[in-house]
Amino acid sequence: MNNLNLLRLLQITNTALPVGAYSYSEGLESLVETHVIHDQTTLKHWLEQELGYGAIRVEAAIMLRGYRATEVGDLGALEYWNNWAKAARETAELREQSWQMGHALRRLGEKLEPKLSEEFNSLSQFCSFAIGFGIIAAHWEIEPSAAILGYLHSWATNLISASVRLIPLGQTIGQQLLSALQSAIVKTSSEILTLSDDDLSSCGWGLALASMAHETQYSRLFRS
Repeated sequence: MNNLNLLRLLQITNTALPVGAYSYSEGLESLVETHVIHDQTTLKHWLEQELGYGAIRVEAAIMLRGYRATEVGDLGALEYWNNWAKAARETAELREQSWQMGHALRRLGEKLEPKLSEEFNSLSQFCSFAIGFGIIAAHWEIEPSAAILGYLHSWATNLISASVRLIPLGQTIGQQLLSALQSAIVKTSSEILTLSDDDLSSCGWGLALASMAHETQYSRLFRS
């Protein structure tokens, strides 16, 4: 990957990217409330399980399919996988998160690269964040393996940042945890590259239950 591709990857995965990722905890807030997650060890276990078996694997795989559809100009496949991404979200809050972040990413992407409008306008439904990420990564010619690594790293960074505030954890502990997850992120990224369409499944009932509990949580800081 050349320097320009690397800079583009850093831009699209930066925590300062204005898509509102910082406002979502993906159910972690309810898990902290019920003490399922209460320290560095329990958080690490949750994130590793999500990387190994959870919805983030499917989400990153859909991103890759959006990338490949954009690369060959297959707008029908782009529409198909965007609808698939919508159907794969287990709760209303998780679906709204994907749509809201996807909408913000679409607006940003069209400002940065006006020619992206063709792909985004081809979608009859709200653009999911995974598909939006794939569209931009393909246009910027970021290597697929690097795009997946960046996508997973950005996801982990966001949830660790939320947990630093929720549990709470120190900033140094948060960075230690992110470092400890690197091998799991690399392993998951390699597996996603080889997943067939029939292999797109997850064991995410824990995430679904946490998300549903969060929807009715009395006091909350995060939107999901």
